Amino acid sequence: MRTIWIIAVVATLSIGAGAMYLTERPLTVAVVQPETDVALRIYGLGTVEARVLARVGFESSGTLMSLTVDAGDRVAQGQALAALNQDEQEARLARAQAAVAANAANQAKAEAAVLRATAILAQREAANRRQAELTRQEAASIQRAEEAQRDEDVARADVKVAEAELAVIRAQGQDAVAALQLEQTLLDRHRLTAPFDALVVTRLAETGAVVRSGDPIFTLIDPDTIWIQAYIDEERAGQLALGQPGTIRLRSQPASEFTGTITRIGVESDRVNEERRVWLTCSDCPQQMFLGEQAEVRILTATRATALMVPEVAIIGFDGYRGTVWIVQDSRLSRADLTFGARDDRGRVEVTGGLPDAAQVVAVPLQGVDEGRPARIGAAP
Repeated sequence: MRTIWIIAVVATLSIGAGAMYLTERPLTVAVVQPETDVALRIYGLGTVEARVLARVGFESSGTLMSLTVDAGDRVAQGQALAALNQDEQEARLARAQAAVAANAANQAKAEAAVLRATAILAQREAANRRQAELTRQEAASIQRAEEAQRDEDVARADVKVAEAELAVIRAQGQDAVAALQLEQTLLDRHRLTAPFDALVVTRLAETGAVVRSGDPIFTLIDPDTIWIQAYIDEERAGQLALGQPGTIRLRSQPASEFTGTITRIGVESDRVNEERRVWLTCSDCPQQMFLGEQAEVRILTATRATALMVPEVAIIGFDGYRGTVWIVQDSRLSRADLTFGARDDRGRVEVTGGLPDAAQVVAVPLQGVDEGRPARIGAAP
């Protein structure tokens, strides 16, 4: 019985010693070391886009009769791209031209009528003056004088009628010219031309197809306006500013890095994905770029002469500004509430305050560890 008791005591002491060893022995942890010349970069994923992009089509409906360019072609401003069947519209234009010519003839006739009526009025005025003089001299009857005055009044009215008819014909001429311009404009709409010097990206219709007004026939871009559209997490977007440099890596050329600059920052964030759009122009990108190609960007927002960068995974309850970390102070583990600032593209955050003197931040999260446990500094992560 005594032997059993001794064995039980020894076992209890062994278990207690083992538990004490497991909980009190120094725990080897990796800590964050201060760094110099720290580049703070933001990572974003985006695509190759064009700032000037147009999907062009006809303003009229009709049958597509010809296509003169294809995808990949470069076109100059004003160059013909496609044409619709023009027979019906050309006939309308010819009718409008004939109407203008007929009006010109009518206008010439009306102008001659005005000249004739004016000449007759002058003759009747002279005759009326002679009759009036003869009547004063009692060489002609009053009736003859009245008839001469009447003839003058009629001639003057005829002049006014002729002038009015001329004004009507001139107005009709303006209407005919406007109708001719309209028919010419409608005919021009049967021909599709390039609105600017462009690269044809896609051709969306073929000869013989019946197209409606507004249907896109080609997608055109200005190749000089190629840029990268990238999406940045809103939590990091506050560090962005126009003119910041960045590096661009295209998916088709993963071994190459290109230089870009922020040209535009979107004023509206995506409400679902909680991302902000930025656009970077590229100074040394390849001559041929492909719209929609995936691109990775890393934007340099700032540099630090020295900084303590803590991995986000090591921060407990991080809200973007504050969080709790494990620290080693006086060779023992404890927790500390710190404040943080800028982030980088490696998932790290800059410590800005709250770290006790001579304390070091543990670089990895700890589980099942109590505060006050002895700690030993191991290799950095």
